[in-house]
Amino acid sequence: MAFAPAAPRTPHGRARLIALGRATKPIREASGVARAMFWSGVVITVFFILLALLAPLISPYNFTQYKSDGHRFEQLAHPSSAHLFGTTVQSVDVLSRVIYGTQTELEVVAIALAMSLVVGVPLGLISGYFGGILDRFLVLIMDAIFAFPYLLIAIVIAFVLSTSSIGGGILTAAIAITAAYVPLYFRVVRNHVISVREEPYVDAARALGARPRTVIRKYVFFNVVQNVPPIATLNAADAILLLAALGFLGYGIQPSQGAEWGYDVSRAVTDASSGIWWTGLFPGLAIVLLVTGLTLVGEGLNETINPVLRRRRFGRFEFEPVPGPTEEAE
Repeated sequence: MAFAPAAPRTPHGRARLIALGRATKPIREASGVARAMFWSGVVITVFFILLALLAPLISPYNFTQYKSDGHRFEQLAHPSSAHLFGTTVQSVDVLSRVIYGTQTELEVVAIALAMSLVVGVPLGLISGYFGGILDRFLVLIMDAIFAFPYLLIAIVIAFVLSTSSIGGGILTAAIAITAAYVPLYFRVVRNHVISVREEPYVDAARALGARPRTVIRKYVFFNVVQNVPPIATLNAADAILLLAALGFLGYGIQPSQGAEWGYDVSRAVTDASSGIWWTGLFPGLAIVLLVTGLTLVGEGLNETINPVLRRRRFGRFEFEPVPGPTEEAE
């Protein structure tokens, strides 16, 4: 039986593999604490991602469900085999809200980071490369926004949008977080572009007649974007806390639109004074674990990608003995 030979890989496919190998090389060469932090954070983050993706399958109930088979759940029931994390004062299963809360947190953070990168990175590239009046105008606006605390900006944006037709849903929370983080990406990218645009290879590209768009895309962007992944990962951890703070203050996700850990912790404050610890403990632990995982990934990436902090693993070198004078004479 004859088998057809495997189709050879195209040059474009080989170029992608080479580029992927170069991009992941610092991670593969990492060692010590940086490697341990990175992979520990990856394990924790992947666990929560799987929890969010499989929420409809593994959650015992819906996040708003308070009864089953026509029977209402017991209010403030202790953790038991029927309800592993207990129930709330609304008779809602705490475990179900924690699982579905993972879905809400990651969805809001992913949308917010994507919008922040789409807005902040291009503005930083254009402002840093061209300079002039446009640069001064953008720097003035971004510095004015950056002067206010993140939480205050997010509260103002969330309050304004909640009174509009958008309402207090996931998109509102994502936009509120986006407005807080755009200036950070703008400043990081702009400052790096200012130092890169004077490099000899950029001057050579301009001297050869390359257009500004080509220079930015081929020679500036890939030398600047290396600093973005660690910052984005750390911002994701900070965005979890910011979203939890919005939910705690009542400006986050509405209870009917999704489960949110900050809202659950806020409702559990009154329970804690009565000795009911499970309604606030488990959502709080979920916040701490997810923030810890994302922070470990960000710190590990920072020490891995940053050439100043990166430590590489070197093999063992063995030198051949140098012959002495007597051996040379023989």
